[in-house]
Amino acid sequence: MSAPNSNQRKACWGARDELWKCLDDNQDTASSCEKFQKEFEASCPAQWVKYFTKRRDFLKYKDKMQTEGFEPADGPKESQS
Repeated sequence: MSAPNSNQRKACWGARDELWKCLDDNQDTASSCEKFQKEFEASCPAQWVKYFTKRRDFLKYKDKMQTEGFEPADGPKESQS
């Protein structure tokens, strides 16, 4: 498979942006954005879909950590024998 040309990349990025906007507007409810998801998957190479999906998850997690802060979990309890 050859790399996407400029117009194909722009179409992919546009479809990604439309999907992400829909997800943001619908509190990440995927069922509300099926049309955009299908367009995104049709416009982008599968590897890009996978990358952008992971990227969005990371960005949402990063934003949550920056706004809510990080609370370390309690580690394993040491037993006193």
